[in-house]
Amino acid sequence: MGSASRRRCAAGVGLAAAGVLAGCSSPGDGGGGDPAAETYTVWDPYAQYGAGSEWGKLLERCGAGAGVAVARTGLETTDLTNRTMLAAQQGQAPDVLVVDNPMVSTLAAAGILTTTEQIGVATTGIEPNLLAAGQLGGRTYGVPIGANTLALYYNKAVLDQAGVDPGAVRDWASLTAALEKVRASGKRGITFSAAGTEEGSFQFLPWFWGAGARLTKLDSQRGVAAAALWTAWVRRGYAPGSVLSNTQTASWREFATGGFGFGENGTWQLADARRLGFEYGTIPIPAQAGGIAPGPIGGEFVTVPVQGDTARYAVSRQLVTCLTGPGHADVTDATLSYVSASAAGQARQAAAQPELRVWVDAVRAAKSRTGGSLGTNYPKISEPMWGAVQASLSRAKSPRAAMTEAQAAAAAAIR
Repeated sequence: MGSASRRRCAAGVGLAAAGVLAGCSSPGDGGGGDPAAETYTVWDPYAQYGAGSEWGKLLERCGAGAGVAVARTGLETTDLTNRTMLAAQQGQAPDVLVVDNPMVSTLAAAGILTTTEQIGVATTGIEPNLLAAGQLGGRTYGVPIGANTLALYYNKAVLDQAGVDPGAVRDWASLTAALEKVRASGKRGITFSAAGTEEGSFQFLPWFWGAGARLTKLDSQRGVAAAALWTAWVRRGYAPGSVLSNTQTASWREFATGGFGFGENGTWQLADARRLGFEYGTIPIPAQAGGIAPGPIGGEFVTVPVQGDTARYAVSRQLVTCLTGPGHADVTDATLSYVSASAAGQARQAAAQPELRVWVDAVRAAKSRTGGSLGTNYPKISEPMWGAVQASLSRAKSPRAAMTEAQAAAAAAIR
């Protein structure tokens, strides 16, 4: 999810390997080495990164290490999924596919992806909660590059002026009290994204799960409590009405104005955060009764689509292992702003940059959107959920009525 929030380029050039594809990189992007070497195709959702980026250089190194040339193309996330489906039908799927984790179950259910067991990719050392985002029916269909999730950024000057100690924000009650103080001081309390898209669901989930609610029962008292929390904030002026249309990027821009105490956003904003004109900090999103609320796991998995020539899997395995292996801090930490998928990598990151401890803890607490056997049913639940949040915040329906209607819609869609 996080990667979808970053900037994308609008134009591209064709990739000869698939004939019909157009992305933001040429066949040589990310590739190199012996021009006579056999070519392996890699598709990814990083359209903003060219051959000279750290990601492009990593692809080149991995290809060289495997003794092959890499023909890479970067596509928008939705475009990538659609074109992968089409290419698979035509027997032209890429050798390696980097895809947003909620799409793994969709592609796996369609029979497009191999399992890690089939091609011999090791998953030892990967945190179980992160690996779960790439699983369906007890099988694993890829390896995460890393992960991102959500936390609360805060403006230190705004909180100081309001007399708020961010360290004292530990549950919903203390956060709401903090927002009230910020509002009373003349500033805005919090901004977030409640857009009528997956971004809205992505940002709502920490509060929904933090209340103890389950996606299979949207209209439980706990689920209604989460919708009521956001609704109360908007009605009291603690959050602006713009949250209804905010993307995560738009929400970040609001926070960056310096007029808000808090902003819900992800690790992908860290580079921009360091360029803010004010001192900032981060705290975990609190659960209703205290502790860290489980946020949704964001980030991509490196997968291997099914090939007619199974002999290609040996090199594909080498590419997957290289792309997800240790020692790529330049890509995981800086370029993608990801928390490592392994406990060892997370410890390294927190030791090197103590400010990342909040993000490491948040990722450790995070949950897969498609986990718990939801798989391809998740989108059928997510859409009614974000619709319910929109209806509640806009006062079109009460939180309970909105979530009750959402549950009925989700149940009908899954049936």
